[in-house]
Amino acid sequence: MTLAKRLRAACVRLERFPMSVLLLALRVGVGMVFFKAGLLKYNSFDFTVLLFRDEYKVPLLAPELAARMAMVQELTLPVLLFVGLGTRLATLPLFGMLLVIQTFVYPNAWADHLYWAATLGVILTRGPGVFSLDHLIARRWRSHP
Repeated sequence: MTLAKRLRAACVRLERFPMSVLLLALRVGVGMVFFKAGLLKYNSFDFTVLLFRDEYKVPLLAPELAARMAMVQELTLPVLLFVGLGTRLATLPLFGMLLVIQTFVYPNAWADHLYWAATLGVILTRGPGVFSLDHLIARRWRSHP
């Protein structure tokens, strides 16, 4: 067998890998990034408010409100990603947070933000996969006329 045929055969085998496993890994991976940030904000909320006031300087929102909004989103939306409930909807506020972070907070961290946005984009466009509550709900919904 030639090298080209072996490579094609290997690609065919790799393409059989279940997308749902990859989607689960993507959901957990990007969710953990946000969840850890939320835990950090929760565990040191006073310091977080100072960061929002002195360093982040998010426009239009009081630092206390911006810090609380970020913390609540970072602690709740990843949980939805983890279990796959309202998954596509949960990606949208995270996209918004990324846009704010990229624009106002850490504009030089575009490589990380691009990676997280691409991950969220895959989840948004492909859905959560079969290892999700969304899949179970949709399956049950289809089975009952």
